[in-house]
Amino acid sequence: MSAGPLAGTRVVDAATLLAGPLIATRMADFGAEVIKVEHPRGDTLRELGWNDGGTSVYWKTASRNKRCCTLDLGLLAGQELMRELARGCDVLIENFRPGTMERWGLGWETLHDLNPGLIMVRVTGFGQDGPYSALPGFGTLAEAMSGLASVLGDRDRPPIVPPLPAADAITSAEGAFAVMAALYRRDAGEGGGQLIDLSLLESMVSFMAPQVSAYDRLGLVAERDGSQAPFSSPRGVYRTSDDGWLALSTSAQSVADRLFAAIGRPELAEDPRFSSTVARLEHREEVDGYIAEWVAVRPLAEAVDTLRDADVAAAPVYTAADVADDEHLRARGALVRVPDPEGGTVLMHNALPRLSETPGEVREAGRPLGADNDYIYGDLLGLGPDRLAELNREGVI
Repeated sequence: MSAGPLAGTRVVDAATLLAGPLIATRMADFGAEVIKVEHPRGDTLRELGWNDGGTSVYWKTASRNKRCCTLDLGLLAGQELMRELARGCDVLIENFRPGTMERWGLGWETLHDLNPGLIMVRVTGFGQDGPYSALPGFGTLAEAMSGLASVLGDRDRPPIVPPLPAADAITSAEGAFAVMAALYRRDAGEGGGQLIDLSLLESMVSFMAPQVSAYDRLGLVAERDGSQAPFSSPRGVYRTSDDGWLALSTSAQSVADRLFAAIGRPELAEDPRFSSTVARLEHREEVDGYIAEWVAVRPLAEAVDTLRDADVAAAPVYTAADVADDEHLRARGALVRVPDPEGGTVLMHNALPRLSETPGEVREAGRPLGADNDYIYGDLLGLGPDRLAELNREGVI
């Protein structure tokens, strides 16, 4: 489907919600042929969240650039077709509970025997073994158990789990890196395929790692503190006179000095309470009060322009509408409008990261249910029309 840097690599995406499919999406953006396998009744992602003409916009973005086929892995004929797909692919991604693929005759040992060069990614909430391995696992649980939720929100309010799939996005990046490392090892002649055991919880614990080290060495347990941080002050969001929100960060002393000058209080840079990061953290409420007072009497655009002119790290807090209309993101091509196979076009984030010689590309949004059954089962696996019709009647595809 594409001549990107991963052209010639075939990926079978048999995963759902959401980390596993996003690994495949990253690979599809860079030219891999991704075969999206979903149950004949349709992947859960097709109905998740905001709906556009009967299909979730999640589906349109997470399943972009993929070929779509239907397959019931609970049936013997479906399991045989999956073995044939695995025989001819480089990467297979699944996220069923541990033991499920084995019950279907699709475990690692079986598929590795069929295809010694196969990279198999198994995404679960808690990993393939350990006391929690059999528990149901979603990103929300990983965000809670990793410690992330415990530090999100205000101190006098309940912990917050993010209203977006943070654990899935982070795990998909970890997974895509693991796949590329495994492919490199295989293709550099260092060995064959291998199994990747990818846990949502472990990915999030890695994301939160400094807090674990701080507890181990110092006995510190981070607390919820709004938008403030234990390593920088002032840092946070501040309401403007037109009810906008301004975000700023002053991790370096030089930035803090410029900030104080920009708000007309250059003497604060010489005040012992504010002349170092440690001192400002000890007097955080006072320094925040000066910033909030200055921001509160200015509209958002004026406050941002003033601080940027002073080379202070400041930005408006955007909504999705602001992101879609941002001149910098438009100039960079960070958002791209692509054809929707179900009609019209849809705006979405472009392929990342940026490669100078072999960039990724978003070619189309997620395709309709079973759109590529004929290509995958006919052209790739060699099944004739009569056999395809039979499989349809039996509910296998």
